[in-house]
Amino acid sequence: MLISSWNVNSVRARIQNIKNYLLKYQPDILMMQEIKTEDVNFPYSDFASMNYESHVFGQKSYNGVAIISKIKLKNPKLDLINDKFKQSRIIAAELEHKKKKLQLINVYTPNGNPVDTEKYDYKKIWLDAFIKQLISILKKNKNIIIGGDFNIIPAAEDVYNAKSFENDALYRIEIRKKFRDILSLGFIDVYRHFNDVKEGYTFWDYMRGAWEKNNGMRIDHFLMSNNLINIVKSININKDPRGKEKPSDHTPIEITLN
Repeated sequence: MLISSWNVNSVRARIQNIKNYLLKYQPDILMMQEIKTEDVNFPYSDFASMNYESHVFGQKSYNGVAIISKIKLKNPKLDLINDKFKQSRIIAAELEHKKKKLQLINVYTPNGNPVDTEKYDYKKIWLDAFIKQLISILKKNKNIIIGGDFNIIPAAEDVYNAKSFENDALYRIEIRKKFRDILSLGFIDVYRHFNDVKEGYTFWDYMRGAWEKNNGMRIDHFLMSNNLINIVKSININKDPRGKEKPSDHTPIEITLN
């Protein structure tokens, strides 16, 4: 089973790129972030024609998350976090795999920049609420897969120039600590589990030739409950879509389950 996560930077603007990716790589499940559309305008029919069901938590022009799947998902949830700004940033659903009930959680964490504004405070509040919700979910189900755009650079090896990001909301020490707080609940950063030091950038800015210079950062992640790591066959950062015409500034990250 192939599960993919991708910040598509507008599902409607990138629809052909997304369909090409689905055709070529055939993920069973794709979790998308920053779909930038209301539910009513989501391209359900495009994905239905490719045998994907769609679960959507949209928002006009900004944010928005969705899960499309060839496998029947159960109990989709849109209300995991009481977001005071009413932003669509998290969606969850249940999946049966090898007689285990897996909880899939798709997140789009706030960016938080600039750091001296309400946006940064919102990021911290959102992450605290997410951690609180995870604690609650773990009491009912310890088989959790979290994928998405966390907007967090976990460590220096995850960005091309750590020094220049010291006061950035993606890399500030208190934000990285919140990422570690999530891991301490019993989760594994899957990419780092399989790749100790290997570069694993998932995002390259559109500006200043970042893609061509490989000036990237790893801000898209898969986190899994410790007890599930043995069902992961591999994890891959698929750079192919980032090199296409009119790409998202992110590229898919993929896990294959045994």
